[in-house]
Amino acid sequence: MLALARLFLILFVVLTVIYASVSIWSRQVRKKKLIAEWREGGPDHGDDMNAFIRKGLEEYDDSFRRKLIGLVYIVPIAVIAYIIYVVNYT
Repeated sequence: MLALARLFLILFVVLTVIYASVSIWSRQVRKKKLIAEWREGGPDHGDDMNAFIRKGLEEYDDSFRRKLIGLVYIVPIAVIAYIIYVVNYT
């Protein structure tokens, strides 16, 4: 039982690092797309670039895509739980 707790602790730390990396990477990609969109549209947007990017990133924070990154935690734990179940009870 202690080994399982240690496994989940290490898994949680590794998954947290992966989650943070993917989250930061995804946010940077979105920011680059917003900058490119603002440069293409230019004065049509009506506000300065920083306000446009801030508003776009706020919309991104509430988006479904951002919430999908949480699957980084759910999928590996579900797979491990399934493997443990199959090995022990079938």
